[in-house]
Amino acid sequence: MTDYFAMSDEVGESGNDTDLGSGGIMLLPDLTDGNGIVRHLAVGAGKDGNMYIVNRDNLGKFNAGSNNSQIWQYLTGVLGSGIWSTPAYFNGRLYYGPQGGRLLAFPITNAMVAGAPGSQSATSFAYPGTSPSVSSNGTANGIVWAYEKNGGTAILHAYDATNLATELYNSNQAASSRDHFGAPNKFITVAVADGKVFTTSTNSVAVFGLLP
Repeated sequence: MTDYFAMSDEVGESGNDTDLGSGGIMLLPDLTDGNGIVRHLAVGAGKDGNMYIVNRDNLGKFNAGSNNSQIWQYLTGVLGSGIWSTPAYFNGRLYYGPQGGRLLAFPITNAMVAGAPGSQSATSFAYPGTSPSVSSNGTANGIVWAYEKNGGTAILHAYDATNLATELYNSNQAASSRDHFGAPNKFITVAVADGKVFTTSTNSVAVFGLLP
């Protein structure tokens, strides 16, 4: 091991079950800061609702006094009740789905993540939140897909990647049960390939495509 990052309050968070272990890490694409320097960053979050953005060339190791002084960015409390999923990225926006909260889009400017979301969904996602994924035509027509565990029915949501307040589709919107695909499961990430959207219930795989 050549480098690492550990939170300044890791012992307390572990004891209170608010540790980082519930969320996945994502490597961001190369980003240029305000001084024209290319930065190699990664982002992660967990049960404490904080966002940790680290410099992959210098992770910061451990500082008992503060997280601020050792990592690229430390955004406290921006993810509500915590993360049990992995984020997504598209066109300068970082997407997170906290448990019990709305799907959030954080703009990134000059290699810095905004301290508040630029847009959010109208729907809130109960435990364990949602793990967003993105489909697009290159850098255009981005869609953020999100799986909702809602009572007895799983729901697939599609949002405009530039503004999460715009919902393009959900599998409960039809007057009939045409698009229902079964009982919900936990920790599901939607996959997209060849113009089809793949998701799951507790006992099946559902494949969505365009209507004829």
